[in-house]
Amino acid sequence: MVHKFQQGRLILASNSPRRRYLLSRAGLSFEVLPSGVDEAQVPYDTPAAYTQTLARAKALDVAERRPDAWVIGADTIVVIDGQPLGKPRGRTAAREMLHQLSGQTHQVFTGYTICCIAHNHHVTDVVCTDVTFKSLSEPEIEWYIHTDEPFDKAGAYAIQGLGTFLVQRINGSYTNVVGLPVCEVIAHLIEAKVIRIAADGEP
Repeated sequence: MVHKFQQGRLILASNSPRRRYLLSRAGLSFEVLPSGVDEAQVPYDTPAAYTQTLARAKALDVAERRPDAWVIGADTIVVIDGQPLGKPRGRTAAREMLHQLSGQTHQVFTGYTICCIAHNHHVTDVVCTDVTFKSLSEPEIEWYIHTDEPFDKAGAYAIQGLGTFLVQRINGSYTNVVGLPVCEVIAHLIEAKVIRIAADGEP
């Protein structure tokens, strides 16, 4: 029999329900401790640089409080034609974003950091996924806006929720679009020996 062992205390430096869901589905035990980083104070550069800077800041903010833990920080943005789309502040903004995305291909960037101060370990990387929307009719946009799902989501949609009907295809990591590239994160935790997969009798 093959088993998966978690050999380190893991903290998610985010209050995102989507990231909590993804890590739980991956079978990890973890604590949630959101960072106190003010995202508005981080200047926007390129999507890759911006998300990695924020992910690093969030992870280190929590790691300094829990130096013995392995901390995961992440930040996700939606970008179309080089323009970042944040979370819409109302129906007008959500409507404008969905019109922008309709029938187009955009990118979702998630920067992530995994660090542990006690082990002097730190890695930061970014994953990008191309997402193509169907051409949306006005009734479809209005219906979706009135579900209230868009309002705490970058780009005004949730691929794992009702917004799944908006997406025609993706090229790349699905979990990255949800909010955390689980394949890459798990691979690094295995490499760092935070997670070990072994058969019965193996040391």
